[in-house]
This record gives sequence, C-alpha cells and structure tokens, in this order.
Amino acid sequence: MTMGKSVSCPALFLSAPSSGEGKTTITAALARYFKEQGKVVRVFKTGPDYLDPQILAQASGQDVEQLDLWMAGENYCQQKLFEAAKEADLILVEGAMGMFDGDPSSADLAARFNIPIAIVMNVKGMAQTAAALATGMANYRNDLSVAGLIANNCGTERHAELIREALPKSLPLLATLARDPDVSLPERHLGLVQAEEVREELEHRFSLGAQWIKGPLKEQNLITDLPAPVEFFSAELPKVDPLLEGKRIAIAKDAAFSFIYDANLRLLEQMGATLSFFSPLSDSVLPEADALWLPGGYPELHAKALSENYAIQQQIKTFADTGKPVLAECGGFLYCLQDLTDLDDATYPMCGALAGHGAMRGKRGCQGMQTAMLPEGALQGHAHHRSRSHATPEPIAHGKRQRHPAPGEAIYREKGLTASYLHLFFASNPEAIAAIFSGQFETPLS
Repeated sequence: MTMGKSVSCPALFLSAPSSGEGKTTITAALARYFKEQGKVVRVFKTGPDYLDPQILAQASGQDVEQLDLWMAGENYCQQKLFEAAKEADLILVEGAMGMFDGDPSSADLAARFNIPIAIVMNVKGMAQTAAALATGMANYRNDLSVAGLIANNCGTERHAELIREALPKSLPLLATLARDPDVSLPERHLGLVQAEEVREELEHRFSLGAQWIKGPLKEQNLITDLPAPVEFFSAELPKVDPLLEGKRIAIAKDAAFSFIYDANLRLLEQMGATLSFFSPLSDSVLPEADALWLPGGYPELHAKALSENYAIQQQIKTFADTGKPVLAECGGFLYCLQDLTDLDDATYPMCGALAGHGAMRGKRGCQGMQTAMLPEGALQGHAHHRSRSHATPEPIAHGKRQRHPAPGEAIYREKGLTASYLHLFFASNPEAIAAIFSGQFETPLS
C-alpha cells in the first residue's frame, strides 16, 4: 500500500455480528441526519453490492462507491477514500455480512484504513448478552479500533440501561434505537429493492430515520456527534490508456437492468468510450453503437414486458448475430437466452442471442467472489443469483472461485457475445475489458 498526500476527515465504519442487524437502515438514517445538518456525507459500501449503494446514495445525496480489497485492490480503495475525504465532512462505510466474515472481511477493510467501527446489533430478546457479544467482537483482534455499540431494536430505557451497565468503559453504548418498522427499508428476494422503484417511500423513511437517530434522550446518543477524524492517504493508480477511443457503447439501464458500478462507467469513459443508455423495457430502437453492455438486474420481475418489446429484442439479436461485441452479465445473460421462466412458473421469450433457457428457482442460488478466466485476461467479479440456465452451448471458460476448487460460473462466447452470470469489476483488468468491447478476442481457452 503506497502512502502519498494525506487529508483528515471524520469517519465511521458500521459493522455487525451478521446480516440482518440493521446496518443499511442505520447507515442511511445517519447519512440523512448529517445531510440535514448541512454536512457533506460520503458513503461507501463494503463488497460487490448494487442495491445498498442505490439506497445510500439517495439518503446522502452523494454517489456511493463499493470498496472491496479483493475485487478492486488496496490502492484503489485507498485512493477512493482519500478523494472522498478531500470533499466530505463525514465518511461512513457500511460493512457486509458479519464483521469477520469473508476474506477479506469488513474488519480487514476497517483495519487497513484505521477507520473506527460502530458495532450494530439487533438486541431484541437479549440485554447483557448483547454487551458480551460486542465485547468479544471488539477484542477479537488487536488491530481494530471499535468506537462502541449501536443497540438496534432496543425496547425500553431499562433495556438500554442493562446493556450500558454490562459494557466495559472502553466500549460505550453509542445509541439505543427503538423498534420502528416505519424506518426499516423494503426488501425482496435478492435483498433491498431498487431505490428508483420506491423513491418517495424512501424519502419518507429517511426523514423518519433522521429523527429516529436522535433517540428519545439526546445526551445518551453519541452518534449524532461527528466521530473523530481519520487520516486518509492518496495512492498511485495505474494510468488509464485510451483503449476505447472513438467506440460507442450502448448500455441497458432501466428497472430490469440496473446493476451497474459507477466505477465501471467511469473507466469506460476514461478509456475514451462514448456511452449511451437505452431501456429494453420501453425503447423500440437501439442507439447507434459499436458495442452493447447488458448488465444485471431483475429481468425476472419484468419478463412479460421484456418479451412484449419484440422490436428491441430482435435488434439486440441482430446486433449479436453480426458479430458486434456484446457483454451480458447475469440478468443480461438471462435476457440473451431463448426464454426465461419467472417465479410464478410463467415462461416468456427473450432475445435468443444465445441458445439456452433460464429459470428462477426461489431461494436456492449461487453467490460469491470469482475471477472470470477469460481468454483476454483475468477479471475480478462476483456471482449473486437465484436462477439456473440449461441447454446452453459449451462454455469457453469458467470462473475461478476465491477458495473452492470446483469450477465457478460458466462463461459463454458466441461470435461477439460474451455472456455469464458473473458481474465484472472492470478496473481489475482494463485491457481485457477494452478487448471485449472492441471485439479483439483471443483464442478461446480449451
């Protein structure tokens, strides 16, 4: 990790014993509270998450970046934090899963950049035990700075008092947040809903959340004060070459296709590409383009509407059949197949740019970090889906799982189409991405 210029900014890392403790709800409420105080709040999300950043961006009024040491690398994460610290009054980082889960974990990220951690815990049904769990987490590693405990779903002041009295003096109770279903964020089968779908409802919940964060007794709630400043350092990032100079890339973006890293868009533009967006749900004509990107999303929720837009389906199929470059990720991959069966067992025709059939399968699926072992080079990415595909062609490669030796997601290539369940982080190998969107393919792997 390189050390360059430095700048200080108050920062707090919100982590928890597990998923479902209320991290995103509390991070969003904190972001909105400080925004209402006139502060510039920059929020980051740990790991390869698309939905939480949409929510947090609306709450904070600022773009939200994903930080992942494995997917993006240390220097990338370091530079993004440094850039945020230069403009922000507060940096909030929301962890993923439990504090020590994954490799690297939320704890690894917090330790690497010396960001103090607030442990978020759903304390419903326990009191002193919450203090014991928080104390154990705080002392599990000696390279972490833990600011204290945020007790979520705290029933009464007596409940809070029992927890507070059981905590060591080194681990303060930062806040006690009462049970309030009106503040909790709406969810669906892959996690939170997309912000665009419930924007007005979210605004109402954020406003309530800002009040909720204050708590009934201001003097007992420490999270309404800015945390201590953290020193963030600049990093040397590789120069981005204009490998896509003059290329026009059309990108599907609507309620069905929205799993797009802002970092990916930024990199394409830095490489010289001109980006345009279209909606497979409502547009009847593709933009003029040299390449297409069909990202992930929720095509299964919009399968009927997608199937009825026959004009755009045929144009996408023709585009792929002529050998022009197309990158299709997860939901985009399902859209390229012959048909898709939704959660109600209704089957709808899709583009047919790739042989095969897709079907949702309830709660069973695949998730995890994988490296896409493409002929053009390795790209870091991840899988997160609850569907299956069958009767597809022979893959040209597979993803490489982070630790498990079994082959990961299949990667397909037909003419200029590269398709997989994997969501790719473009900055992990700009040269490979440029080759894909330029159609400069290497010999397929055996």
